[in-house]
Order: sequence, then C-alpha cells, then structure tokens
Amino acid sequence: MKRIFLLLTAVCLLAACSRPAAPTLLDEINASLDLAVKQSLRMAASLEGRKVLPQTIDRGRLKTSNSSWWTSGFFGGQLWNLYDYSHNDSLRMWAEDYTMRVADQRFTTDNHDVGFMIFCSFGNGYRITGNPRYREIIDTASQSLITRFKPSTGCIRSWDDRRWQYAVIIDNMMNLEMLMWAGKTFHNPVYTDIAVTHANTTMKNHFRPDYSTWHVVSYDTITGIPDRKQTAQGYNDDSAWARGQSWGLYGYTMMFREARDSAYLRQAEHIADFLIGHPNMPEDKIPYWDYNAPDIPDALRDVSSGAIMCSALIELADYTDAERSATYMAVAEQQLKSMCSPAYRAPLGENCNFLLMHGVGNMPGRSEIDVPLTYADYYYVEAMLRYRSRMMRSATASADR
Repeated sequence: MKRIFLLLTAVCLLAACSRPAAPTLLDEINASLDLAVKQSLRMAASLEGRKVLPQTIDRGRLKTSNSSWWTSGFFGGQLWNLYDYSHNDSLRMWAEDYTMRVADQRFTTDNHDVGFMIFCSFGNGYRITGNPRYREIIDTASQSLITRFKPSTGCIRSWDDRRWQYAVIIDNMMNLEMLMWAGKTFHNPVYTDIAVTHANTTMKNHFRPDYSTWHVVSYDTITGIPDRKQTAQGYNDDSAWARGQSWGLYGYTMMFREARDSAYLRQAEHIADFLIGHPNMPEDKIPYWDYNAPDIPDALRDVSSGAIMCSALIELADYTDAERSATYMAVAEQQLKSMCSPAYRAPLGENCNFLLMHGVGNMPGRSEIDVPLTYADYYYVEAMLRYRSRMMRSATASADR
C-alpha cells in the first residue's frame, strides 16, 4: 500500500511539473502585439490607394478621414511602432505610405493638432529610420505650430471658435512633444521656450485644487487672464472628463522627460494620484467616459482614456519614488490585462480591423460613442511596447548583477 501511495505521489508530481505554466502578462502582451501586427496589416491593405486614414466605425462600417482630421497621424505612427517590434517589411512599406498621407499637414496653421498629426507619424518614422526628409517635415510643422502662440496669453491657441476669445484645451499638452524635440534637434530655443511657457500657463490655469482638469480654458487676449473655464466634451463644466485627465497626465510626464523640471514631475504625480484614487475608477481600471458621469456604474467606458493613461503611467513609474512607481505599475498592469482581454481587444478580422473596442469620442456631441478609435489603438500599442521594454531592461539588469 505504501508503495502504491508513493507511486501515485510521484505520478502527481510529474504531472504537475509537466503542466504548462500559466501565461504571464508579458506573454499576453507579446500575443496581443502579434495580433496587432496582423490586424494592422489588414487595415492598411483595406485602404490601399485611397489616400485616407482610419478613424472609427460608424453604423457598423469603417469611417475614414482625410489628412486634415486631428487623428490622421495615429495610424502611421502605430504602423511604425509595430514595425519596430516585428521588423516586418510589409509594415514598413505601409508605415511609409500612411505617413506620407499626412505630409501636407506640415503647413497647417489653423489648428493646434499639427503636433499630433506630424509627430506621431513622422516623429516615429524618423526615430526608427533616420530619414532626413522626415526631419525636415517635422521642422516645418513646428514652425507652423508656433504661429498659434500669443505671448499675451502664454499659450498656443487650440480652436479658432468664436464661442471663445482664445480657446486652449488640455489636449494641447500633447502637441508640445514635437516642439520640445524640435528645440533640441534644431538647436532652436524658440520652440522650447514656447512649449515650456504653454506648459507652465496650463499648469497654472487648467487644473482644479484636486488636480482634475477643465477641458477648455478661454483667455482674454489683452490681459492674458482666463475668462471662461469649461468641459466641452465632458458631462458638465465641473466634471472630470476622462480623456482630458489622461491627456494631462501624459503631457506632464512627457514634459518632465524633456525639460527635467521637477514641477512637471510633481504635477504628473498629482494627476496620477487623483485618477488612481478616484472613487469612480472601475476595478478593471478602464475609466468611464467621465469620472462624474451620472449613470455610473452603467456609464460607457472609454478605452482610449485607459490606453493613454496606461502608457503615461508606465513612463512615469521610471521617474518617481519606489512606492509610487509600484502603485503606478500595478494600475498599468491591470489596464494592460483588461485591454488584452476579450472585453476590449477585438478578434482578428473583426471590428473593421481596429484593435480595441469601446471608445467614446464626444458624448455631448453624440459623436463616436462606444466605437473603436484610432488613437486608442495607437496608445495601446505604445503602452504594450513600453511595458515590454521595461521588462526587458529589468531582466538585463538582473542578469548583470
């Protein structure tokens, strides 16, 4: 009997040892990146020769934009990032194609989104290839963007909308990365000074005492003093519109990286702490479209807010203290698990070839509601690559010890 017991024990131990280990988050991310490569190639091929860009889904069908729509640069940037991961030559071909589809926007001076359009596409392309043509286009775009800066306000104007004297939106923080890069690359302090001035003015005027942000601040063009503060795409003027909060977090994390001003680091930490500690942050860490939406917990989620926040937290974790870093990474890891799950990640060949489901563009405007969004996919890929890079650095450091 004892022999039989020992034999059964040995068999059980052998079975346990031979059982495949549960997949790690890094395994899930690698699988999701491989899926993203296939899905993105399908998306790129579906629009061959049309000179348009993927935007969202409308009534079950793919909706595209021309180069002048603010999201036009994201798909090219997504393709470059996936090429950097996979070294798939077809991805590089499509990345070059879709990047050049927005080249005409380097001359844009009637809105602030030239930073999004050009730096997400040409910026990533230049980082990976060193193509001097891309470098030249970024310089031209930076010159275009700074034409929207007015010294009396200390800000780059966002919208030329007569409802406001001089509208500046929190999203505009994302356009500063191109100026900070251009300032260093072209040894032009004008670019840097304008970006820093805008960031400082926004930090002073856009944020409430709890570090939530308004969406729109309008400035008096003579005095430079804010005359209106609103949240145009959120639930109401006093609410915390989710994507706006994520733009702020990402923007000040980036500004600390570029300027190394501790004030930007503190601002990013305060924003992160506000979001992570918010009583309406869901368990899966993918935010509702507005943290104060009246129908929580039944309110729609906005996966784009989660993807932007996730990417920012992974970077911010490199700059902050150990305790905060661990907290930020724990939240980012949960966001990645959520986005890589069937709850948000679309199966191959579905979702009109977008990667993620359940984004909200403009709820008050009844536009792009519970649909995929091209910028959600861009920051999702970026977040996965940042996490993967962080894990690789950690493994290398451990091996060197």
